[in-house]
Amino acid sequence: MFSSSLACIAKESMDTKKLVAGAVLLLCGVALGNPRALKTVQSAPGTAASQGADRNWSVYGGSAAADHFSRLTQINRGNVSKLHEVWRYDTGEKGGLETSPIIVDGVLYGYTPNQEVIALDAANGKLLWKFNSGMVGTQPDRGLAYWESGRDKRILAGVLNFVYALDATTGHVIPSFGDNGRIDLRKDLGREAKLQSIAVTSPGVIYKDLIVVGDREPETLPAPPGDIRAYDVRTGKLRWSFHTIPHPGEFGYDTWPKDAWKSSGGANNWAGMAVDTARGIVYVPTGSAASDFYGADRVGDDLFANSLMALDAETGKRIWSFQGVRHDIWDRDFPAAPALLTVKRDGQEIPAVAQTTKQGYVYLFNRVDGKPLFPIAYRKYPPSTVPGEVAASEQPLPTKPAPYARQILTEDMLTQRTPAAHAWAVERFRTFRSDGQFVPLSVGKNTVVFPGFDGGAEWGGPAVDPQTGIIYVNSNDIAWTGSLAKHTKGRGGRTVYQSQCSVCHGENLAGSPPQFPSLIGIGGRLTRAQIAAKIYQGGGRMPGFPNIEGDSLENLLAYLAGGRGHAIANSETETPTTPYGFTGYNKFLDPQGYPAVAPPWGTLNAIDLNTGEYVWKIPFGYYPVLAAEGLKNTGTENYGGPVVTAGGLLFIGATNFDKQFHAYDKATGKLLWQATLPFAGNATPATYEAHGRQYVVIAAGGGRDRTSPSGGVYVAFSLPQ
Repeated sequence: MFSSSLACIAKESMDTKKLVAGAVLLLCGVALGNPRALKTVQSAPGTAASQGADRNWSVYGGSAAADHFSRLTQINRGNVSKLHEVWRYDTGEKGGLETSPIIVDGVLYGYTPNQEVIALDAANGKLLWKFNSGMVGTQPDRGLAYWESGRDKRILAGVLNFVYALDATTGHVIPSFGDNGRIDLRKDLGREAKLQSIAVTSPGVIYKDLIVVGDREPETLPAPPGDIRAYDVRTGKLRWSFHTIPHPGEFGYDTWPKDAWKSSGGANNWAGMAVDTARGIVYVPTGSAASDFYGADRVGDDLFANSLMALDAETGKRIWSFQGVRHDIWDRDFPAAPALLTVKRDGQEIPAVAQTTKQGYVYLFNRVDGKPLFPIAYRKYPPSTVPGEVAASEQPLPTKPAPYARQILTEDMLTQRTPAAHAWAVERFRTFRSDGQFVPLSVGKNTVVFPGFDGGAEWGGPAVDPQTGIIYVNSNDIAWTGSLAKHTKGRGGRTVYQSQCSVCHGENLAGSPPQFPSLIGIGGRLTRAQIAAKIYQGGGRMPGFPNIEGDSLENLLAYLAGGRGHAIANSETETPTTPYGFTGYNKFLDPQGYPAVAPPWGTLNAIDLNTGEYVWKIPFGYYPVLAAEGLKNTGTENYGGPVVTAGGLLFIGATNFDKQFHAYDKATGKLLWQATLPFAGNATPATYEAHGRQYVVIAAGGGRDRTSPSGGVYVAFSLPQ
């Protein structure tokens, strides 16, 4: 059935708004550590007069609209085959890079894998300055923000829970911002700051003199609330907060249990935002509430988790919102910033916002009033069989465009790579439940999640061509499985492990390598202090757990060292945070480590948002070993988004295993050029002009495939001079 009223979309009058068109907007990041620990390699030279927005790439995502679009045409369909590497900057660090750099007036700003901030000459890659916060960043950091007013030019950069303001010319901390140059995002949440696990992985956005930020949080309880906050970019003072877990009297409060805002967590923005600068609206996608896979303690729809919200950028007041997943128990976060564009309907131009999803759909709304531009069907789904869990009876999915990832796994879709692999896959598949989207997980039996927990679309985000209204989305297309298990109450470290660690590392510490490593025998690989530091700080996909302290920490360390239940003397009985927990992320892979479903395992898609029809769709990526055996065009998992240009090109790295950087004809999907990177380019590229020459740059660091080496190298390409 279709919802005519779409009650989950609520409008508020904008009659009183007096918004200034053309406000300066850029994007933000965050950083951490000792403000005095600055290393200036050399002062950045004085910059020339602004080269203009078309030549810069001064905002994460290309522009405030997060459209990944460039008007540059020097590199185009006719000459892209001549593109070649012109410089590279090797950070000398390992660990991987997911950063999309920003470029302002001939200077490139980015991160190293350890999350030092660097400034490079964008024409030759020479280091201008480097900022070291004094601490090693342990979380992904995907971008920075730039703000200027007259001669005051600032980089807003992040590591873990701090936001720094740096002088863009020198890299020095600006001490008048926040507390001696930084703000601590653990504060202003109404909870004890030191116990909050927060990291800024995608930069926030800048509107006028505000920086609007979200954060990454744990997937389990306890977790902080996902408040969206705006700070004064000059002083660092908090200007407004929007409560994604509503307080009493706020819209959506009745979609949670009473006083959930005091103890629930998540519903956070980790994926980035977009801003309509002319209208003064910030568009904020959110993720699921904690815990990801069991929600009996948060019965209800749980607004504003899994929502796209339009907020007044000046005040934080809600204008409209749409909830894409009600009472999420599948970790179906909105995974990337939405893209703003204009679509044409019946000769009319409509301001729109497009939101990609992990489940393989694009939602399209009028960005002023929130009305869907393609019908949304509210479909019925089965109830949960887990005691205490109350799954939502209906979920909304757009009827157009068609999904860019497959929606239900059947036996005839299993791998045919070899007869042995096929037979193995059939045997395993017959033990699963596979009924498509939004089927609640059960206790003791694996349920197929397809597309998997990592999408569909992911954090790289789409590119949108404002000249045509075509959106370009890269997508994963492999299956994962999941189930729940009953947690136990006791005095051992296993209780802590079950409630905090098993969601990623499995019930029995085995993990799901390579992305979720095994913890079996970790006591023989790391010292006690190293394990404790990793628990506190996190690393890679793992958030920090500062809430695990005292006896709980001692018990957990003892359990990890021995691999079985331990308790220290006089420790109190520990109760799990939830009675049921996720048994771990498991990709459906064959015994050789390849996806157990038939290709394509990754795709690149072009969709006309004026009509909702596909322009083209191709497999994206390959496995070198399989290609050598004649199995080509399989597609692979891919992380990092595309860039589209007025020169007719689509640039994208992203593919995990082949280390290729690609240029496609945006009109046809034909591959026009590719180059091999030193590591996989799991990041979104950027394109810019310096001294009259167009460049394309990408951060190549790998890190998503733990079986391959990782690093941190920026590689820039241009045409011969």
